[in-house]
Amino acid sequence: MARSSTLTVRYSQSLRLAPTRGKQGWLVVLAVLYFVVPSVLGRSFWLNVLDYAGIAAIGAVGLNLLTGYTGQVSLGHAAFIGVGAYTAGFLGATHGLSLLVWLPASALVGAVVGAVLGLVALRLRGNYLAIVTVGFIFLAQYVFQNWTSVTNGVFGLNTVPSGAASIARVGGYDFGDLRVLGQVFNQNQGFFFLIWGLLAVLVLLAKNVVRTRPGRAMQAVRDRDVAAEVIGVGLFRTKVGAFALASAYAAIAGALVGAFTGYIGYNQFDLLMSIQYVAIIIVGGVGTIYGGVIGAIAVGALPQIISQYSGSIPGLAGTAATSGVTPAILAQILYGLLIVVFLVVEPGGIAALWRRVKAYFATWPFRY
Repeated sequence: MARSSTLTVRYSQSLRLAPTRGKQGWLVVLAVLYFVVPSVLGRSFWLNVLDYAGIAAIGAVGLNLLTGYTGQVSLGHAAFIGVGAYTAGFLGATHGLSLLVWLPASALVGAVVGAVLGLVALRLRGNYLAIVTVGFIFLAQYVFQNWTSVTNGVFGLNTVPSGAASIARVGGYDFGDLRVLGQVFNQNQGFFFLIWGLLAVLVLLAKNVVRTRPGRAMQAVRDRDVAAEVIGVGLFRTKVGAFALASAYAAIAGALVGAFTGYIGYNQFDLLMSIQYVAIIIVGGVGTIYGGVIGAIAVGALPQIISQYSGSIPGLAGTAATSGVTPAILAQILYGLLIVVFLVVEPGGIAALWRRVKAYFATWPFRY
């Protein structure tokens, strides 16, 4: 009985989000950084980079749930991001609704669209599924371009209502021009609090999903879907649910993109954006929740960094150049190189490197 009780205690401790003092310390550090970073960086370019990285991290966590945990290859992530962006723009800018309305609505619409595509995933896998999701991007772009009553067609949708700093409003607070207790925060600072606070909640949700029965079902489907079905895992519920959840995360990221940038264009949500998210989870670590966050910080805001320092990069042409390597082309090249290098050298990404470093110091000096 004593041994059984000990095993039960150890198992319950392993399910805790922060079972060790080291992890609890990291949570305290992250909480402090959440409040300190906006004040330290102020109006700097790097705070803008962190805002974009936070948005990318939300979408990457969703893609990791689908690809890393469920094994469903998707190159259509950009389409769901576009769905969320246009939903937020239509409800927030066109109809003037609050953040508390357009953000959940974006997630809901994204989940419904993802569930529809998930029905296709029931009969496809691997390369065939990847091709179908690529086709979904072109279908979504066609809808974005031609559904003018919602998307404003080829002219794009302005998400900054007349006389308002942004659509990110909750009651009397606007994250685009945040004022709290006499303290005034600029747009980058206000959106940092919104984006990274929301990211923390969504990471916690994703972590709890993968630690519970649905998460174990997703991993069983990833490893061997036929065997998973034999032992009682419902493939319909698991695959469709994974697509719906991942799409909801992507739609939330898209909604934040629309609110933060102030403009939505149908050509933003293309195959390159999907490849960017694939690069993020591969570099960060496929099949890990924090890998999506690490990958987003490492490469998620790469286009903004390249554009900022394009004048200092030899041989890099301007964005309006008719020939030569532009910042957008350089970003594509780097995404491809990062995917190839990490798949060949370290398929587990930065997350695997971090685990290896921790294991090294945990066993030092008793190594051979």
